[in-house]
Amino acid sequence: MKSVEDQAVAAIALDDDAVMQYLQQNPDFFMRNARQVEQMRVPHPVRGTVSLVEWHLARQRNHIDRLEEEITLLMEQASANENLFGRLLHLQANLATADSLQDMLNRLQRWARGFGLAGANIRLFSDRWQIGAPSDFTHLGIARSAFEPLRIQRLGDDHHFLGSLNGPELLLLLPQAKQVGSVALSLLGEDGDLGMVIFSSRDTQHYQPGMGTVMLAQLARMLPELLERWIERA
Repeated sequence: MKSVEDQAVAAIALDDDAVMQYLQQNPDFFMRNARQVEQMRVPHPVRGTVSLVEWHLARQRNHIDRLEEEITLLMEQASANENLFGRLLHLQANLATADSLQDMLNRLQRWARGFGLAGANIRLFSDRWQIGAPSDFTHLGIARSAFEPLRIQRLGDDHHFLGSLNGPELLLLLPQAKQVGSVALSLLGEDGDLGMVIFSSRDTQHYQPGMGTVMLAQLARMLPELLERWIERA
């Protein structure tokens, strides 16, 4: 049989929901009990306990720090995107003034090497472009059926791949390239059915899954129109 005192304690037992409901219904609680609130101590993982005021100020400082980090990140991303846009605009103007397809390919190659890359290559699906003999650019062609297993395994439903390729895959895509550690590959055209542009690096860690693809996506949209100056679509 519980004592009267035990029954009284049980009757006024509070849980988190009850406390929150009371505070919401009595918003002036902390004003009416300011002195007691200032004396309250709450657990702290490093200092043992701190005052409720200190705990609240620390939370505010952490919140402000997170906001500052987010703002800094947004500014850095905006600056990076602005730089990317400038580089792409310059590249587009440079490629558009080429006087031949080989000149355009050379300019793309020089642009890539300006970033310390091993090279830049374009491969075109042979059923979408008229690059068969007697064209001087049959080496750009690649059969879609030969590429399809690689696309399924490496790209899936995506239009971009960043990372390392194995020997047979490199032989298929870049038969003349040497010492390729990693690549950034992007399918050309809105539907990714025109071919691909491939940037290669000797560093195996240069291109990795999860990296941004903004520049690749823009290039993939830009290149087909430039290529059509020299090659007819099938």
